[in-house]
Amino acid sequence: WDNADFSRGVGTTFYQEFSTLNTAKPPFVRDVEAKIRRYLRSSYSAAWTLKITWEKAPAYSAWTDTQRTITYQAILTTDGFRSYVLMLYQEGGMRWDYTRLAATNVLIGYT
Repeated sequence: WDNADFSRGVGTTFYQEFSTLNTAKPPFVRDVEAKIRRYLRSSYSAAWTLKITWEKAPAYSAWTDTQRTITYQAILTTDGFRSYVLMLYQEGGMRWDYTRLAATNVLIGYT
């Protein structure tokens, strides 16, 4: 998921689960559904959604730079048949100084 380092007490991670099968959907879940419909041109109605947020996360290893932090989210959602992942980054993109990371072949996204 990431190469963040919370060992210096900078930043935090939290999550929120939305089970929406047979219940009213909060605005957040309706927004996720709208994004999937828009970008994938697919009808979609979420039965379950998980939002994970890394807030003010410093890059590994934090001892080199705790000033450049990034806030980002992974949204996992399924209708019971199809599943999707949305990866959202704060405006301005990844702010870590990749030249100071242990590995410089960084990738935003997944393979």
